[in-house]
Amino acid sequence: MRIRGGRLPIGRNPAGASDEGASDEAASGEGTSAEGASAEGTSGEGTSGEGGSGDGGSGDGQAADGRGSAGTGTLSSPWARGAAALLAGALPALAFPAPGLWWFAYVALVPWLLLIRTAHSPRRAALDGWIGGIGFIIAVHHWLVPSLHVFIVLLAALLGLLWAPWGLLVSRLLGGSPSASRAVAAVVVVPSGWLMIELVRSWEGLGGPWGLLGASQWEVAPALRVASVGGVWLVSLLVLAVNTAAALLVADRAARTTAGVLLVVCALSVAAMWAWAPRPTDTGTVRIAVVQPGVVEGPGSVARRFDRGEELTRSLAGRGVDLVVWGESSIGAGAWERPETARRLAELSRRVGADLLVNVDARQTDGSGRSGIFKSAVLVGPDGPTGDRYDKMRLVPFGEYVPARSLLGWATSVGKAAGEDRLRGDRQVVMTLPDGARGLRIGPLVCFESAFPDMSRRLVRDGAQVIVAQSATSTFQDSWAPAQHASLGALRAAENGRPMVHATLTGISAAYGPRGERVGSPLGTDASAAEVFDLPLARGSTLYGRLGDWPVYGALAALAVLCAVEGLRALRRPAPGPPGPPARTAHGSPGRPGR
Repeated sequence: MRIRGGRLPIGRNPAGASDEGASDEAASGEGTSAEGASAEGTSGEGTSGEGGSGDGGSGDGQAADGRGSAGTGTLSSPWARGAAALLAGALPALAFPAPGLWWFAYVALVPWLLLIRTAHSPRRAALDGWIGGIGFIIAVHHWLVPSLHVFIVLLAALLGLLWAPWGLLVSRLLGGSPSASRAVAAVVVVPSGWLMIELVRSWEGLGGPWGLLGASQWEVAPALRVASVGGVWLVSLLVLAVNTAAALLVADRAARTTAGVLLVVCALSVAAMWAWAPRPTDTGTVRIAVVQPGVVEGPGSVARRFDRGEELTRSLAGRGVDLVVWGESSIGAGAWERPETARRLAELSRRVGADLLVNVDARQTDGSGRSGIFKSAVLVGPDGPTGDRYDKMRLVPFGEYVPARSLLGWATSVGKAAGEDRLRGDRQVVMTLPDGARGLRIGPLVCFESAFPDMSRRLVRDGAQVIVAQSATSTFQDSWAPAQHASLGALRAAENGRPMVHATLTGISAAYGPRGERVGSPLGTDASAAEVFDLPLARGSTLYGRLGDWPVYGALAALAVLCAVEGLRALRRPAPGPPGPPARTAHGSPGRPGR
């Protein structure tokens, strides 16, 4: 029957056909949204009414085949979409110090999530995840550019690959118009996928756990309470869950009620942890002084820095301190080898009435007979070095050693990579101060070891009452690095229910109480001073101290359940049958069926 007059409705044709005709594939019914998504994109809930997976189901802003309408509008160009992904991935960096927009962390990922949601194919979703990961790594670690130069781009490209599977996960769970069950799954599984990325890149060889999203909440009391329950990992999960629910609020009207309920659940969970999680019990105070010589440059800077540290330490006499802490590499290799150095340090200890925890980067021989350059924390008393020494175990890639030097040694020619590999210690050490300091037990960490949650937890389990980190960030003095590094002390203190001191050569030096609260006034990057901190001691253990990294195992379980469900769906899904015969058409046109 021929239609006379009138016009075809404005909008998409049901099978994606042109005005003149549909393809043979569409005519056979494989590509229509009226009867189901394509075999590639169909899931158990992938109908056009409910919205299927990221590949299947039509919804707001989705094309007829169930995939995102990324090919229209401003982001139709792959270059424009790539630039948007790069920028969206970089946004969370603003939540970290020094910008310190901690509140922004709870919505910073929403643009990235929404972008991946509109990906028109799994390949595009993975690419959006990868490019966004590159943006995140460069933004959070941009202060490394003067040291690594163009090499940081290569590192970011390699690490960014970790976000490619996450992009697929986001597309699968947030694409289309998610049902209530899929929205709940998204708020659980999308954060779990992100946590796996944080876990993998926390390996020392990949740079260590710097820039974990949960670390952006270091000055938020409720978040520190969460950290005492599940460490920085649980805080990251919470931040990601809020971002995912917020993305659902924005993206899909049908999912707004579910998303709102999920946000309330997150808030109630934090309130429950605040009310019922064990709290450390105060048991008195200890006085610990930090000596920060400040920036000392030019010829003879090592000797002049030692002199400045000695001068500042003398000013502490009569102030009743129990321990004096110097920063990382506070004593040069040459100075440590001279007997005069030990004599001067012992005299300082007698004058102040407290032991000194100094740090030296020098050639030594450890108990197993290994000789080489060790970065060591050494305790010095009135009679000289006490014999208590901790050799740094986790070294900074490229800064203190070059991974696979035979292959990557060329990095020393384009940046400030280590010319000679340092040697690493083989065990953590808890040092006991003399009875004059009430037998205080301290657990030393060196430099970026304060970023590893497991190291401070191990020290506390071994009896450390105070965690002490010695650091030097003078290479990155005018960047975000000093503030980011100092902030980690708050998380380590809250996780373990023990106070922590972060002592540096050039700032920022700071101290935190057993709940992660700041104690006293930090020494900024412009200070050359000695500061005394009255740290509250505590007893008792936190849930994180008892249970360890349980949120990581929970995230693994959530991902395993998702894989099992998807596997069962794939087994139950009927195999596509052979295509039917092409429909008869008038004049050979698939767009005009015959009578």
